[in-house]
Amino acid sequence: MSPFALMVDACFRAMGEDAVYEPADGSPAFAVRVIVKKLDSIAGFGATQVIAATAGIDVRVSEVPMPRISDRITLGGTTHVVGSDPPRDSERLVWTLSASPPALWDPSSGLPPGPVEGGGF
Repeated sequence: MSPFALMVDACFRAMGEDAVYEPADGSPAFAVRVIVKKLDSIAGFGATQVIAATAGIDVRVSEVPMPRISDRITLGGTTHVVGSDPPRDSERLVWTLSASPPALWDPSSGLPPGPVEGGGF
């Protein structure tokens, strides 16, 4: 094992958090160790900028060999959905997943859309 791989494993053991990774293809969910970076993404729309809360979630390639859009990561009771194809670090040991909490209404849930309880809409 390379010195970089040993360092990455040590970082995930020391600073990582336990999470559950659920592939969108229906494969069984499994436990992983992740490092979460809270990020705000800024998207331009004409002359307007929209700021959205997202999370950069680092996961080891050894644990998740091929993450995909719509995969889910549950961490501390909150489920995040992978929203784009992730890049890997220069040593190709860590994926950085761009993820955000699912929308208030998820069409795959089978539930009809409706007002959020207590939302005042």
